Amino acid sequence: MTDRAWLALGRIPGLGPIRQRALLERFGAVDRCFQTGASALQGLGLQAAQIAALQKAPEDVLTPADRRWLESPDTDLCRWTDSDYPPLLRHISDPPLLLYLRGQRACLNQAMLAIVGSRSPTASGVATAEAFARNLGGAGLIISSGLALGIDAAAHRGALDSGTVAVLGTGADLIYPRNHLQLARQIAGQGLILSEQPPDTGPRSGLFPRRNRIISGLSLGVLVVEAAEGSGSLITARLAMEQGREVFAIPGSIHSPLSRGPHRLIRDGSKLVESAEDVLSELGPLYAVLRDGQAIAPAADWQPEDPVQARVWAAMEFDPLAPEQIANRCGLTLTELSAILLDMELQGYLAACPGGRFCRLPPAS
Repeated sequence: MTDRAWLALGRIPGLGPIRQRALLERFGAVDRCFQTGASALQGLGLQAAQIAALQKAPEDVLTPADRRWLESPDTDLCRWTDSDYPPLLRHISDPPLLLYLRGQRACLNQAMLAIVGSRSPTASGVATAEAFARNLGGAGLIISSGLALGIDAAAHRGALDSGTVAVLGTGADLIYPRNHLQLARQIAGQGLILSEQPPDTGPRSGLFPRRNRIISGLSLGVLVVEAAEGSGSLITARLAMEQGREVFAIPGSIHSPLSRGPHRLIRDGSKLVESAEDVLSELGPLYAVLRDGQAIAPAADWQPEDPVQARVWAAMEFDPLAPEQIANRCGLTLTELSAILLDMELQGYLAACPGGRFCRLPPAS
């Protein structure tokens, strides 16, 4: 019954990831969240309709689209409790508890870079996005994007041979825009399509900004190729900064409105890039090395042998912290801490994040 319970949890109206996780923590397993007395659901901030739905059996909450999803041999689920839930995504502020998948599940735990940009790019922008995706994919990175018109589609096309992940704002069974159906089939065959939205969820404006946090959350960094002021790509870039990811921008003509987004990002401290090598040189220290397409990260049980490094490690989090915060927690001066952070970063145990902050790297799964 567990998969039915997971899908049913995703069908509770207005129940987002934070309250879903609160339910799981209270009851210990997704099956136990259902057919529960109202008194056991108190204190979770649930609405009457949500409490009523949770008092039902999961089967009574599912829709026909959910049942079709469960019966299809071409679909899959990645649950919060699965060992291969993407480690970078797990540590954003509101990770989805359930991902609906179509395609190659193994892509979830490979090192990714997001490429995003304008829905109405220039021919040069399209060519640039395809070339960067092809070269970065050839270097071992999976390219993630949102399957939108323009730069997103170009990035996916450029990375078809090496692997690409499309994060949808609709259900994973509905492709939007519809003229990307063939591209979506190619992605599912050689990469992965995923969504946090239940099956048969159509396009709604509020869902696309929400999915952007997943694009950036899955990825080591975000590369912006052509974006006007106010573009959704800049939302993805902002979310990436908040998540401690690297943000890269390709400059353009000062006369083009599509250069304003990347130029603003560069003014605000994002990395100006002119080649795939510029991106790779920045990501190298962030994830240590890429070997055979696999990210090298600390083992799950790793502990520093050096006692001072152990104090620093204990003070760190997966969310980025300023050096001042770390120094206060472990009782070191900033001068002492600086050398230790550099050494641990070079060993591949910490990542340098935007704004001069540092975070732990997720353990190898």
